[in-house]
Formats: sequence, C-alpha cells, structure tokens
Amino acid sequence: MFLDTPQYRCEALEPELGCEVTVKLETANPVRSFKGRGTELVASQLVASGNKAVVCASAGNLGQALAWSGGRRGLDVTVVASRFATAAKLDRIRALGAKLELVDGDHELARERAAEIARYDGIRLLEDSLDLETCEGATTIGLELMEGTTKFDAVLIALGGGALATGVGHVVKELAPDVDVICVQPEGAPAMTRSWRERRVVTTESTNTIADGVAGRFPIPEVLDDLLLVADDAVLVQEASIITGMRMLLNHAGLVVEPSAALGIAAILEDRDRFAGRHVVTIVCGSNVDMPTYRGWIGL
Repeated sequence: MFLDTPQYRCEALEPELGCEVTVKLETANPVRSFKGRGTELVASQLVASGNKAVVCASAGNLGQALAWSGGRRGLDVTVVASRFATAAKLDRIRALGAKLELVDGDHELARERAAEIARYDGIRLLEDSLDLETCEGATTIGLELMEGTTKFDAVLIALGGGALATGVGHVVKELAPDVDVICVQPEGAPAMTRSWRERRVVTTESTNTIADGVAGRFPIPEVLDDLLLVADDAVLVQEASIITGMRMLLNHAGLVVEPSAALGIAAILEDRDRFAGRHVVTIVCGSNVDMPTYRGWIGL
C-alpha cells in the first residue's frame, strides 16, 4: 500500500510556474507520508530476527510510520519527540499504539533520548537517514519515477536528514545521470544544505521554520557523504514561498500538504528562469498537518 504511488503531470500548476510539473504523491497511505516504505522493511526484519521492540526519534512522520508497521506485527514501539512537534502527528502516534515520550527540546534532543533508551533497554534504535532501511524505502520512489514513461529534466527533493534525497538521488543518477537532482531546504533550517555546499558537516544552534519535518541541526556525516555523491544542487527557500507552494497545491491540485511537501514548488517559485520550459518532478512527501494551523497558513 506504500508502493506504486500516483505519479502524474499536473497541468493546472504549470501556467503559474512556467514549466512542466509532474507530482509524485506520497500521501495516499495509512500514515500520509513516504516513511512507511522504510518502516515496513524495518519491522519485517525485526520480526524475522526475533526482536520484540524498537525505538526512534521523530518529528512525527517516521514515528507514525513505525508505530503503524510495528503495531501490525506485534512489536513494542517507542517514539521520542519534541513536545513542540505538530500536535496532529503526536496524536496519531498515540492512536497507533506506540509509547510516546516527549522531551523539552527540539528533534536533536529527541535523538539523544532515543539513543539512551535503546542502550538502556537493549533494543533496536532506528535512526532516520543513517539506517539503510530508511534510505532503501526512499529508493523505491526513485525506481518508480524512472519506470514512468515520461522523461523529465530535474527532480526536486525535500532535504532534511537526507534519506529521501539520497535514496531517490542514487537511483536517478544511476539510471539517468543527465537529470538534475536538486535538494530543497528552508532558510530557517539550513544545516544540511550548508554542509553540502561546504563539503563538511555544518551545524546550527537553532531552527526557525514551519517545515518541521526537515528541521534538523546536526547532519549525519555518513549521510552527507552520500548526498555529495548524488546531489547536483542544494537550495534554500523562504517561508513565504513554502506557504505559497502549499496554497498552490491546494488550489490547483486539490492537495492538502505539510510544509515540507511544498518545498519543491517553493524552489520553482524562487527561480522561475532556471526551470522555465523544463519538465520538473516534485515529490509530495507528506500531508500531516494541524488543520487550524494549516488554514491560518494558507488563508482559509
């Protein structure tokens, strides 16, 4: 149910963007994001090896996916998250039966706490973007993109921890090296983009963006190494462009998306000349939002 997701040209978006746009839709599934592609693999492997429990840190989407995949297989799932994370994501994690532990800090503090739990309890720690399964899940998106009959010139990928970008990027560069792999991150959470540009890990003291799904401060060195192999560019976009992208996806494509999923549209809006006349793929990676907050963002 997470594979073979819709992939289609969205002509209604094109007059305002000035380019051909294909949407890869990763929200029509039980957890409303692409993360289930990886957690299905993780959970099945844990059961096969006799493991009973797993813990992860999450801004919300990975936690939901792991709770769903693990719960269906009888695993004890613990998710550590910031108490400031999107309330709808936290509520869904609880509803799916996972134990949810909240920390008084950001996602990086949640990562530290999840590692402590794994060490103390002797259970599997799932680290998004570092653990191969999370990247392999994203790789299946790349394979599906390349199996499509329509050729494209660039793929725009939300950049957070890096699983999505590296997973898709490796496939695209292997099968279609002329296609531009362009990663997109908010200006308010630029750590991975700065790291890519400087070819070394660059950390930040804080983040300030509505795109909580990509708001990390400490890039993982091994993931950066992979990203340097596959990304042709990494760009930063403004919050106003993200909001405009969300509004356009609602008005022209009928899609309610979270901020991270609108990063590709935001990148086109901020550099129309670069993409003019080209065929661009954007991966709509998640749609978990607090609806009152979402309405405020887009002006409903």
